[in-house]
Amino acid sequence: MNINQKNMKKKLIGFALSAALLFGAGAVQAQSPGIKMPAPSPSQKVEQVVGLSTVSVDYSRPSVKGRKIFGEGGLEAYGDVWRTGANASTKIKFSDEVTIEGNKIPAGEYALYTIPGPDEWTVIIHKNLKHWGDGGKDYNPAEDLVRFKVKSQKNPRKVESFTINFTNLKQDAADVELLWDDVIVPFTIKTDVDSKVMSQIQQQVINGTTVTPNLYAAAASYYLENNRDLKQAHEWIKKANATDPKFWNVHTQAKIEAKLKNYKAAIKTAEKSKELAKAADNADYVALNDKAIAEWKKAK
Repeated sequence: MNINQKNMKKKLIGFALSAALLFGAGAVQAQSPGIKMPAPSPSQKVEQVVGLSTVSVDYSRPSVKGRKIFGEGGLEAYGDVWRTGANASTKIKFSDEVTIEGNKIPAGEYALYTIPGPDEWTVIIHKNLKHWGDGGKDYNPAEDLVRFKVKSQKNPRKVESFTINFTNLKQDAADVELLWDDVIVPFTIKTDVDSKVMSQIQQQVINGTTVTPNLYAAAASYYLENNRDLKQAHEWIKKANATDPKFWNVHTQAKIEAKLKNYKAAIKTAEKSKELAKAADNADYVALNDKAIAEWKKAK
């Protein structure tokens, strides 16, 4: 082997060793898991069924950490657009059309921005979901779907981590509350329940070809709870109880009769519900019927 061949062999060996070292370093780096630490503003997703619709909020939660939060010298100045959380803009999603403080909002996902004030806040439903933070110079008010104002409230119990809650749940509505430090900002979401339920009753009960006792009972209960045609409700609940009397449905029949001011029939029906409840070992409905019977005897 001549000198040139020896030099070439050394170069090849050196190249191979360098390549092995580089590959090994890359492999170690690729396999390194990194250091996991708690996020300063952890993310949270909250979801709530409101009426027959679903509302969800996806946001990050900054903490007070001893800082002044709102107003002059605070983290979030009065009059400035705020992402209503930390990191990316807060997202709010509606499965169906809703009404927020009188404003119609189509189904879909939106960014939720706010403008804090000392006594009144502006809430913004914004169509652009791509902004990071407060949007800065890229934020375009023309992309707002709606803006509306709500009164803020003083919270006697300070909240360390920014929180979005659903409260005051009703059959067709709920309040969303923004809570941070000593401030609460509520706004109300309303959903269309009645037209959806009435459409189902029309299709499955009024126009239905095979109507089960459960369907009759459900339709009757809805009419009772929403002050609709009580005579129609009475017909439906009697059909439900004629073939499959359940103590809770028989009690519903008694309540409809009482609301029709037929207290004699209501008492008799409640006595039947009570006996069925006793047989089913349901003390709650026994007591419920006893209470109703006592009230209706006074009303006779």
